[in-house]
Amino acid sequence: MKHMHHCGRGRHFRATDDAQGHRHGGRHGHHRRGPRAGRLFDYGELRLLILAMLAERPAHGYELIKGIEEQFGGAYSPSPGVIYPTLAWLDDSGYAVAEVEEGGRKRYTATPEGQAFLAENAETVAMLKARAGGDAETRHARRNAPAPVLRGMENLKMALRLRMRRGDLDADAAEKIAAILDAAAQSVERS
Repeated sequence: MKHMHHCGRGRHFRATDDAQGHRHGGRHGHHRRGPRAGRLFDYGELRLLILAMLAERPAHGYELIKGIEEQFGGAYSPSPGVIYPTLAWLDDSGYAVAEVEEGGRKRYTATPEGQAFLAENAETVAMLKARAGGDAETRHARRNAPAPVLRGMENLKMALRLRMRRGDLDADAAEKIAAILDAAAQSVERS
């Protein structure tokens, strides 16, 4: 079943329901280190991450793919089939502009409207950057982690995000989750 979703500035995108009833709009990139539980990005989050990167430095699509892969320590790399339509959407929305260089390559830059959009979504952008690994030390540690450990870390983060989004996390549930996490941390330190 197809649905139209509003995604800002009068634009819409199509999403479909899969056999389990989960709504998605297509493949969000590929993961190089094994299967994943759920998507790494919600709708619009990858757009914000790419726009934030363009606000820091103009880039080609390929440079963005490599930059995101580096931020995630090789654990995630968006496919060209995700990056280039996202760049086209940012350009169509007026959040980024493409400068065509010799040979037809396009270098994208965030526009003032894109900068304002980032400012409006500063909290989400900060969360995305933190999820992407934050500092060089964190990225280095992630890059050297075995694939099963990375998978477990991502599964835990996804489970926590989903639980928090439900909005029914009372004090008792929060204490139980904290106790589970504390016990897991102690177990990891001992192993």
